[in-house]
Amino acid sequence: MQVTVITNHPNHPNGVLYRGYKNRWVTREEKDGINVCRVKTFLAPNAGFLRRTLNYLFFMAASVIAATRLLKPDVVVATSPQFFCAVAGYVVSRIKRAPFIFELRDIWPESIVTVGAMRPSMPIRLLEKLELFLYRKSVRVVALTGAFKENLVSRGIPSSKIDVIKNGVDLSFFSPQPGSPEILRELGAEGRFIASYIGTVGMAHAIDRIVEVADRLRNNPGIFFVIVGDGAERKRILNLVVDRGLHNIKVLNGVSKDQVRDYYALTDLYLVTLKNTKLFRTVIPSKIFEAMAMARPILCAVDGECRKIIEDAKSGIYVEPENVDQMAETILQLWSKKDVLEKMGKNGRVFVERYFNRDDLARAYLGLLREVIRIGN
Repeated sequence: MQVTVITNHPNHPNGVLYRGYKNRWVTREEKDGINVCRVKTFLAPNAGFLRRTLNYLFFMAASVIAATRLLKPDVVVATSPQFFCAVAGYVVSRIKRAPFIFELRDIWPESIVTVGAMRPSMPIRLLEKLELFLYRKSVRVVALTGAFKENLVSRGIPSSKIDVIKNGVDLSFFSPQPGSPEILRELGAEGRFIASYIGTVGMAHAIDRIVEVADRLRNNPGIFFVIVGDGAERKRILNLVVDRGLHNIKVLNGVSKDQVRDYYALTDLYLVTLKNTKLFRTVIPSKIFEAMAMARPILCAVDGECRKIIEDAKSGIYVEPENVDQMAETILQLWSKKDVLEKMGKNGRVFVERYFNRDDLARAYLGLLREVIRIGN
């Protein structure tokens, strides 16, 4: 099977091109046997509603134009968010007369209302109508969680056209390894218990609650917090740390995929947080699979499907989302229990090996694509 990906020039989340890339109208390259077509991008950081929307709309138009110059595909797959990528996929499928698969990774536009980026309004209602139109026009919807499927079925989308294929993890890349003494020295955290958050520092992620927990535990010199990532809320989080005069927490820039492993490796307890809303009970933060593959125990402050995975795996402890008291108390209970944490970490590794091996999930996805192509032909 030959795969072509239409995407932009890498610049997320700060709106700055990655080193080695130029913002040309079209750039072609091959990565791991996949044809990659990169289109010109309206560069904008992942913050600020207007510029981010312009970024989305610009990509929608540029990707459709680029797709018209490519050979006719057997199937078109488009992912959301961002939502206008799915719109582009549908348009391309009509132009090329190919079946359209909607890959649903978040319930959008509901999620942007949930994080406060927009209020319920006429534009939101119009976007919801467009959302349902795309679900109905797709030949299949690939949902990231079972709760996403339930959401769509409750809104009239036939269950028979929705497949659930969850995120997985590259088990050969993310595997247990010792922490780096050099990084610990740089952090000033040698010999301390490391509670870390590694991922997007966005509006949905309740990172300010981690700062509050660090504030509660500031007089415990044995516990140290590390936040690694970029996003719309990073500047505010940095300001919170400075304003509170905290010295038991470091907020670091996002790092490369290779470096991410180093920060997982020095983590004693991995923190998974989202805002306490009904919608976020339907999501599964993909970082939990990386942490589990690295045999890191998890403090899960996300209810719903994420909580169920952690509890089924016995790979961590659940606390109520955004409950600073529970988070602080649980960290205090766990930080001296090395044997308990080690057991949780091992349980997590075994669980993802059995249920969330990315190769197994990719084969399931490939089987679905072949079925759609066979029926289409």
